[in-house]
Amino acid sequence: MKTYVMKQGEIAKDWLVIDAKDVPVGRLATQVATYLRGKHKPTFTPSLDMGDNVIVLNASQVKLTGLKAEKKTYVHHTGYTSGQRFTPVSKLVAAGRPEEIILRAVKGMLPKTKLGRAQLTNLRVYAGAEHPHVAQQPKPVNP
Repeated sequence: MKTYVMKQGEIAKDWLVIDAKDVPVGRLATQVATYLRGKHKPTFTPSLDMGDNVIVLNASQVKLTGLKAEKKTYVHHTGYTSGQRFTPVSKLVAAGRPEEIILRAVKGMLPKTKLGRAQLTNLRVYAGAEHPHVAQQPKPVNP
């Protein structure tokens, strides 16, 4: 018996809407990463972008458990000597960018390849409950 491998033209992408209100960040990110990769489909092929388009709403009301709101920091390096920079979560929220918390959590759960970067483009995160994707007829999903 041979294993069936889907072709790029046979892939059907849906639109899913997830409400992040009072959902822990990690649990939300694992669910979103699963939908972006397409692992919830029986025809999952690891080398293809089979995932659905995901819209996350109410990112500003996501739940940070424990002391993450005060102590969690994101680290990046500028490439220069002594270029390590730290950004606390509280600074992202104060700057009006709560979407960045969910984006970084999901990005860490996707493959670190061209495919992972392509899958991340199928994610749209909004701080409020409004989004401009009305024409696609999204289906609501609760994580």
